[in-house]
Amino acid sequence: MVRRTKEEAQETRSQILEAAQKAFYERGVARTTLADIASLAGVTRGAIYWHFSNKADLLQAMLDTLKEPLDELARASESEDELDPLGCMRKLLIHLFHQVALDPKTRRINEILFHKCEFTDEMCDLRQQRREASLECNLRIGLTLRNAVNRGQLPADLDTARAAISIHAYIDGLLYGWLLVPDSFELHAEAERWVETGLDMLRLSPSLRK
Repeated sequence: MVRRTKEEAQETRSQILEAAQKAFYERGVARTTLADIASLAGVTRGAIYWHFSNKADLLQAMLDTLKEPLDELARASESEDELDPLGCMRKLLIHLFHQVALDPKTRRINEILFHKCEFTDEMCDLRQQRREASLECNLRIGLTLRNAVNRGQLPADLDTARAAISIHAYIDGLLYGWLLVPDSFELHAEAERWVETGLDMLRLSPSLRK
């Protein structure tokens, strides 16, 4: 009985996340209420509050579902024992571009984040979460770049903090632009070239040297 109850709770949570994704995508985050999501999921608002504190918490949980496939590559690139940290980073970014371009769920969630999420007062918790996630991402990229420098894959005098911010902005910019106008350039077919362009910036830009 306990196992069945846990399974039912997990199924309800999944229904809510799926309904939220659909509602946020169609209406935008600000115009979607928890009542809208409850109606679409076929549950009560109380069921939503059982699983999520508020709309920001619900959206963050939706974003968290995207991290798992990339975690292994990210951890490898950040490890001092990894022999090819830059290669791991390259694979991670190519995988990210392919996933955004080809997986409908990943594309929808990223489009919600980049183009349909307004950081209004009720979303101040999410804004803070996104700020912290962005800073953490810069630190993790910086760690990868330092490992690559130590392995001789990037210039010894690379300013890894500035380079981390630069490559992070480059990736976000590509995703933002493609999700807004998908026909403007090839993200999937040209994924390797887009990634190499970013890596060339790290290897060759004089402005990224100390």
